[in-house]
Amino acid sequence: MHTQSVDSPPRPTDRRPATRWAGVLTLCSALLLALVAVRYHPLMTLDGEIAETTHRWAVADSGLTQTCRILTDWVWDPWTMRILCAVVVVWLLWRHAARWTAFWLALTTLVGTALQQGLKAAVDRARPVWPDPVDSAHYAAFPSGHAMTATVVCGLLLYLLHRHGVGPAVWRTAVAVAVVSVAGVGLTRVWLGVHWASDVVGGWLMGAALVAAAVVVHNRRGPGADPADPRGRSSAP
Repeated sequence: MHTQSVDSPPRPTDRRPATRWAGVLTLCSALLLALVAVRYHPLMTLDGEIAETTHRWAVADSGLTQTCRILTDWVWDPWTMRILCAVVVVWLLWRHAARWTAFWLALTTLVGTALQQGLKAAVDRARPVWPDPVDSAHYAAFPSGHAMTATVVCGLLLYLLHRHGVGPAVWRTAVAVAVVSVAGVGLTRVWLGVHWASDVVGGWLMGAALVAAAVVVHNRRGPGADPADPRGRSSAP
């Protein structure tokens, strides 16, 4: 059976699901943001209980805690994700001359960074404080920058892979790596006691909302947005 490569024409896209997802995720993000901003008591209580439990586990299991620190500080660090994104941008320009897609990818990542920093400053939520911390972090807590950046970068790259119709083995591997990365970085932030659980959920939701909105924008640009976009060319029979 013939499998499409990255040089094959991108699959046709239906804009409606992406638009709906963008709306739903934005609504959920706004709701969680409001609950955190007003310090909704049930949510604050749940965050505290989760944080206290995971901190006890982190102190007791120093080996797993050290592994989480390596993963969160190096493998899933926001700068690692941004460098990965920059490599893909360069590849799009060099391999496909896809200027619009490269610009779209870089701009969406920058918007995600600006959005998370702006929300951190606006909400100004304090991070958990422990008498025996196992890690430290700077800036305000909500939303988790690690969780949001991983969600944005992994989501955008999965969209590009799906759009270009890569083979099933590559697709399954990419999805598995993305899911492990996005879920894993969120769990490490809570385990290390530098974020509340709702910070991580907020990062996931806001990152996913941004990806969905970016997909809507990219789809509306239409065929032929890039000089190398196969949908913008006529092909011989």
